[in-house]
Amino acid sequence: MARVRRFPFALVMFVLSLQIPPTPAVRAAGFSARVRGTTGQSLAIVVNRSNPTENLSFGELRKIFLGERSHWPHGRRIAVAMMEQGQPEREAVLREVYRMSEDSYRDHFLKGRFTGDVFFSPKTLASPTVVRKFVFNAPGAIGYLRADDVDTSVKVLRIDGHLPDEKDYRLQIDAHLTNGYE
Repeated sequence: MARVRRFPFALVMFVLSLQIPPTPAVRAAGFSARVRGTTGQSLAIVVNRSNPTENLSFGELRKIFLGERSHWPHGRRIAVAMMEQGQPEREAVLREVYRMSEDSYRDHFLKGRFTGDVFFSPKTLASPTVVRKFVFNAPGAIGYLRADDVDTSVKVLRIDGHLPDEKDYRLQIDAHLTNGYE
């Protein structure tokens, strides 16, 4: 039987307090990921690397996620990737981008598909890895990941001119949602 080694609490707390530098893949994606103290972590908006879009206004991002825009300016059909219910990333997107609860989100897409006001419903995916693979494989895809889940397979968009590690970046995961997750 394998023996479990116990570490002193002080040592664990010290390691957790260290500022760990971002991985080379995150640096190569164009920004450094960092924990934002009490506000949690940044949420990166990612698209397929072939997408020529570099920046979206927050209003444009919201219209895309609400299904009110069906195509990118370069003509590709938009496909939005959402994580499953209960994920901290999804909670942040519902709060910040959609400004809806889970019930309101579901009702928005049911009603919108029925009335024709919404062009598509987001694709629900199980994990950051699956979101990253979906965005990598679908030229019109857009999704979201924690900044430290980003790698070079996807492209990070600027939102209102800001990347996730910049001061005025709006999309954050609340710290209380990230406790116990990772």
